[in-house]
This record gives sequence, structure tokens and C-alpha cells, in this order.
Amino acid sequence: MLLTKPRADRVVLYNISWQQFENLLADLGESRAARFAYDNGTLEIMTPLPEHEYYKETIGISIQDIAEVLEQDYESLGSTTWKREIQKAGVEP
Repeated sequence: MLLTKPRADRVVLYNISWQQFENLLADLGESRAARFAYDNGTLEIMTPLPEHEYYKETIGISIQDIAEVLEQDYESLGSTTWKREIQKAGVEP
């Protein structure tokens, strides 16, 4: 396993199997602060910066307001992990 650490808020690991990625997500549970992106053996672990959280909240509130004005139902998924095992890829936007 190789490790690169170009920035303080981001770590990249190489040669990580899909099963290792799945085990890591299961071990850490849903209440983790870090975000993960996995693509065919490369795992990127990121810690969201305060600016990211500010924009996330601002955009979320804006979408909620628009949905209410348009009388549309919507569902906030929060920090969801989107995974496709067949493509060996997963991301937490």
C-alpha cells in the first residue's frame, strides 16, 4: 500500500481492494467526519473544510426554500455513500 499526503485535509492510498474499502466504511460507521472517494484501487480520504460546510448548508437551505415555494416533495440524503461494486468505485459527495 502506497500513501501520498499532498495536503493536510487530504490523504490518498493506493492498491486498496474493494473489500478493504467496504470494511473501512463498515468499521467507521455512518457518523464519521471524513469523506471517502474510491476508484479502482485508489482511496482518497478528505476532511471537509469549514468553507465546504458553509456552502453545503447554504445550498441545502436554498433547495429547501425552492422546493417549498414550488410545493415539491424532496428528500435530503445528507452524507450518502454512492457505490458501484461492478465499477469498483464509490464516492461521498
